[in-house]
Amino acid sequence: MGSRRKARECALQMLFAADVAEMPADDVVRSYWAELGESDLDVTARDFATRLALRTLSNLELLDERIRSRAEHWRISRMAVVDRNILRLAVYEFLYEPTPRTVAINEALEIARRFSTYEATQFINGILDAIKRDLDEQQPQKNVQPEIEDNEPVAPEGEDE
Repeated sequence: MGSRRKARECALQMLFAADVAEMPADDVVRSYWAELGESDLDVTARDFATRLALRTLSNLELLDERIRSRAEHWRISRMAVVDRNILRLAVYEFLYEPTPRTVAINEALEIARRFSTYEATQFINGILDAIKRDLDEQQPQKNVQPEIEDNEPVAPEGEDE
């Protein structure tokens, strides 16, 4: 598994803890890394996980509003804790990180497959795809470089796979 995906999983675990325990974000992050954090995660991935968690938590209202706009007949509070936090994390990446939106969706789905159910994966995909379409119409991503995972081979420029 790539270090960025592992970082996203760590961020999800921090979001889950913050959601369930209703603790301040800084306390959640400090507690997570002291007690549960991945010791083999490199500094860059650890910083990425921490940034994702803290900034997602600091933008919950806006993120939840985006999700609410596309989660027909679903209140955020009624969604499974894991599912709503996967959605929040992906929507945060859509809005504030240079990650290509399609990559953010694929990462969210892989994490959902690991931490949630098959049905939830379909639910998450539908909501994220709708939000992505909305954002692509409003503010298309330009000059976004594909995300490279760990030791993934990179094709020379100009060559297609």
